[in-house]
Amino acid sequence: MAKEISGYVKLQIKGGQANPAPPVGPALGQRGINIMEFCKTFNEKTKSFMGKPIPVVITVYKDKKFDFVIKSPPASHFIKEAAKLKGGSREPGRVIVGTITKKQAEKIAQEKMKDLNAHSIKEAVKIISGSARSMGIEVKD
Repeated sequence: MAKEISGYVKLQIKGGQANPAPPVGPALGQRGINIMEFCKTFNEKTKSFMGKPIPVVITVYKDKKFDFVIKSPPASHFIKEAAKLKGGSREPGRVIVGTITKKQAEKIAQEKMKDLNAHSIKEAVKIISGSARSMGIEVKD
């Protein structure tokens, strides 16, 4: 028999650094989840992504048990890393703050492929290029 789901919690936590402090503690506490159990499990599974922001979707069941799905870091994180920047442009479309190559965009697209709504790498590269442009970062051939 399938477990009855009581809800979902979506969070973005730095890999290997989940702790009971906000935003994790309050979000899970109000659902009745064992916060320390989640933190230990999450930190164990995300050691390889240490310090990178990791989106996670937590499925909460009626009996206060939980499962979670770890997604890959956001495309903006990879784009900033590739362009060696701390942040995007304050005026995207007007002010270009950096550039990445088409090859770098392809590499990012391959890493993000399972989380993107694209059927091919070519389409995924277009999505990544659009994200870069909206951050004020130019994609060069």
